[in-house]
Amino acid sequence: PDVAKSLNNLALLYYAQGAYVKAEPLYARALAIWEKALGPEHPDVAMSLNNLALLYHAQGAYAKAEPLYARALAIWEKALGSEHPDVAKGLNNLAMLYHAQGASAKAEPLYARALAIREKMRGPEHLNTHAARKAINSLGSQTVAQVQGSSIAADTHNGVTLTRNSPCPCGSGKRYRQCHGALT
Repeated sequence: PDVAKSLNNLALLYYAQGAYVKAEPLYARALAIWEKALGPEHPDVAMSLNNLALLYHAQGAYAKAEPLYARALAIWEKALGSEHPDVAKGLNNLAMLYHAQGASAKAEPLYARALAIREKMRGPEHLNTHAARKAINSLGSQTVAQVQGSSIAADTHNGVTLTRNSPCPCGSGKRYRQCHGALT
């Protein structure tokens, strides 16, 4: 598992640099090691699946990303319970994928569930909760915004200004603009 952790960390660095071709085989090796050492249902396997899915998502390889996101989410739900922050992250990432594909009807309930978990676990003022609200609002759904009963102060939270290059608070590992588009 230590080798897998090192491979994963190096892949994260390459991913952050946009060197996806270098990151992919490292993520794949880390995943294989964790699956063999920890079993296919371990949360670290889910994290590795999620990282590989994020890479494919960033490359526009949505068909490769979707089953990895779904499997990571299923593992987290089974291993950690349905209200764990990692489950919210998995829901959010799968919703982002659907949103990127223009499948708002699929994205909306996932974003809403991620928001509910984050509000419960982190509170309504947490930066990740703010990002979850913004994601739902980005769909343009009046229903979701009304149900959640809150509006978002565009791109600030508790005095912290989010810039286009800020790390996205949703946990995706992307820059803010990559997840949520242009600042408003």
